[in-house]
Amino acid sequence: MSNQAPQLPAPQNPANMYAEVAQRAAKLITEHMQRQIQKGITPPADDLGVMQAFTDMFSKVLANPHKLAQAQMSLAWDYLSLWQHAMLRAMGSETSPLVTPPKGDNRFKDTQWDESFLFDFIKQSYLVTARHIYDIVSDVDGLDAHAQQKVNFFTHQFVDALSPSNFAMTNPAVVRETMDTHGQNLLNGFNNLLRDIEAGDGQLRIKMADPQAFTLGKNVGATPGKVVFQNELIQLLQFEPTTKEQFKRPLLIIPPWINKYYILDLRPANSFIKWATDQGHSVFVISWVNPDARLAEKSFADYLSEGSLAAIDAVCKQTSEKEINLIGYCLGGTLLASTMGYMAAKKDQRIASATFFVTMLDFSQPGDLGVFIDDSQVTSLEKKMQERGYLDGSEMASAFNMLRSNDLIWSFVVNNYLMGKAPFPFDLLYWNSDSTRMPYKMHSEYLRNMYLKNLLKEPGGITLLDTPIDLTKVTTPSYFISTIEDHIAPWKSTYLGTALFSGPVRFVLGGSGHIAGIVNPPSAGKYGYWTHEEKRGGKKKTLPASADDWLSAAKKHEGSWWTDWQTWITQLNSEQVPARHPVKGKFKVLDDAPGSYAKLRLDVQA
Repeated sequence: MSNQAPQLPAPQNPANMYAEVAQRAAKLITEHMQRQIQKGITPPADDLGVMQAFTDMFSKVLANPHKLAQAQMSLAWDYLSLWQHAMLRAMGSETSPLVTPPKGDNRFKDTQWDESFLFDFIKQSYLVTARHIYDIVSDVDGLDAHAQQKVNFFTHQFVDALSPSNFAMTNPAVVRETMDTHGQNLLNGFNNLLRDIEAGDGQLRIKMADPQAFTLGKNVGATPGKVVFQNELIQLLQFEPTTKEQFKRPLLIIPPWINKYYILDLRPANSFIKWATDQGHSVFVISWVNPDARLAEKSFADYLSEGSLAAIDAVCKQTSEKEINLIGYCLGGTLLASTMGYMAAKKDQRIASATFFVTMLDFSQPGDLGVFIDDSQVTSLEKKMQERGYLDGSEMASAFNMLRSNDLIWSFVVNNYLMGKAPFPFDLLYWNSDSTRMPYKMHSEYLRNMYLKNLLKEPGGITLLDTPIDLTKVTTPSYFISTIEDHIAPWKSTYLGTALFSGPVRFVLGGSGHIAGIVNPPSAGKYGYWTHEEKRGGKKKTLPASADDWLSAAKKHEGSWWTDWQTWITQLNSEQVPARHPVKGKFKVLDDAPGSYAKLRLDVQA
């Protein structure tokens, strides 16, 4: 706390703020009431099946009173131990805490959580209670596995929401800020809350980044390039060379279509696109359209024909090359594998290598995302999508944010609404808020065929463009990079995909998560990565059968996996040609990068 006497705010400032808050709150309440009158009274929906899962869980728990009594007794003993610990601290004794936050839990990083007797007691009370709640609900005898997963996930959401760090009176940083500003932080925070409700048209849309701090094409997505091809679904960008010579095989990147491509081109310092260009690659990337109701009937097969296949044709024509290297990121990697299966059936050998960024091909272990995907939930989602013609990007973003609620929800609640501060101008979170829609038909097919039925791994399980897809026919050299803390595509799930191809496969495990672990330039010197020297088995090197076996024999390296990938792809073919300039290709330049598809931003409020 500051040693200087706090300065009282000018009287007119709080008065003006109160007037503004009152006016905006009244407006929001009126609009909400009007919407409710128009909609009529409807019973609350349980599209996720949470209520049923918890009902089943409670009935199973109550059916075993002995186990429940043991849990209650264990909780009572821990409370007694905590009370004894607190009394010893109050009398000045040094004692070890009964429980500590897990590594990486930033909710309790303020020093007062440890130094203050009161806040230490609040923190430990919460952690003890949370641990026992998890113990009770996480292993319920006789509960269906999917229901158990839902109970575990939403219990975590509930417990995270009740963290003392999320409340003004039990967060030392907020208490300190409130005293220093005479409560101005709370008034500012309420104003921020109203702003975010207004931005969400009556629903809370937490602002994660300052959209005014970034301009696409200037300080994010700024690597120079041109739009050289376009159709209803994609714009194809080709980036200007930075070396005199480039590798003969051009590099095409297929990003996912649930966000914009520039996750790989945030800033020059962490842009994979710029780095790959600097290494001598002729880099092309697909920029997906943000679909509206007109594209509702676009299917997964359309994303194959008008997306990946159209881009491959265009790259080959633009460069006059017959072989190219491809990268697929997450959902883009699933499309890449489908494309390879299709091309293998057609004896099309233009893909010389394939790299998969955090990509699932075998969906038997979807991780926490499986909580949101079962037949009843997909059916409910299909009804909503059919009405609009698309899935709104904010709905998918909300589900992803819940996978890391403390980092992507509650930290912003504290910063924006309790501390009363503006969001930090963070390029990654600016990109994260720039979500896109997905066509009804395509997304329905993806959820049902991949997640629910897991058909992609089955030879002939899915048919695209009248062609059965069989990944076992793929012999292309492939590189899989996954990340150890990934909540969206868990690395042990992505590892299963390495067994589906018949060609040589290299699997690398990076540090961190789904985004930070991929966007990890060598200059950052962070996270590290693991590799495993594959053994030869017959005609090709083979990976261990299980992910755990792979990791137990893997070797950790410092730095970024980008350098390992560059070595791998160079060894496949190091031949070079004079640098290719977009304006000198076979196509007429349509626009400067990042192009109009990427610039369309639905959520201008971020």
